[in-house]
Amino acid sequence: MSSIYRSLAECVDRNEAVALCTVVHSQGSTPRRATSKMLVFPDGSIQGTVGGGEMENRVIAAARQALLDGSPQLLSYNMSDPTRGDPGVCGGQVEVFVEPILPKPVLVVIGAGHVGKAVAHLAKWLGFRVVVNDDRPDFCTPEMVPDGDEFLAVPMAELPQHLKITPWTYLVLTTRGVNIDVPGLPALLESDAAYIGVIGSRRRWLTTRKQLLQAGIAAEKLDRVRSPMGLELNAETPEEIAVSILAEIIMLRQGGNGQEMALIRDMSEQSGD
Repeated sequence: MSSIYRSLAECVDRNEAVALCTVVHSQGSTPRRATSKMLVFPDGSIQGTVGGGEMENRVIAAARQALLDGSPQLLSYNMSDPTRGDPGVCGGQVEVFVEPILPKPVLVVIGAGHVGKAVAHLAKWLGFRVVVNDDRPDFCTPEMVPDGDEFLAVPMAELPQHLKITPWTYLVLTTRGVNIDVPGLPALLESDAAYIGVIGSRRRWLTTRKQLLQAGIAAEKLDRVRSPMGLELNAETPEEIAVSILAEIIMLRQGGNGQEMALIRDMSEQSGD
């Protein structure tokens, strides 16, 4: 059991996702008793066991889903009759609590200019771990971007070689132009990032997209990109643009729709809710 706790602590220290699965109730003949634990990692690998066999396979599948949607689950199984869909024939009942332990979200600022610096500042305040990437070493420093937690002075195309990009990673491209985005984006499009946004006008993105399509990048991969990124706030200053970008990211993370709260209130009042 102590090795489970050590591994769990190590995952938290490394800011990695893991699901803790605990048998919270067992009755009758069951493979494992209450307090038995298992860790499930995003790739489906495990440490420990809650009983093995089909029941454990179902717990692993539920744990991986919990890591995606962030929702804990209480799983109940009868272990009597496989013809009814039961995962075993032991004769008992078992309940397993699945607790997803999600990493702190990581926001990667790619391009450490004025807007990138403002995005890093606001993201840090909002609780993100902030990684700063720029191919210009003089820009990619704690002195230039005080709110960065990690600095990677490498070309954008090499970023996945230096940083593990997960479904809890948000990529914000506040880059200098199309000549930076075109060679750099393909590697990012192969990642598991939750968000890929590119700053600039609609014309800039159409130019970038056209060149990437001509280079053989599939349209469905390019459809992952949000550009121009951010919510329409008529923002002008770097700080205002940063608010627009982070507002969109928060909206997507929390399942919002970006609608004005006053309009939602008025609609609710009109419907009598």
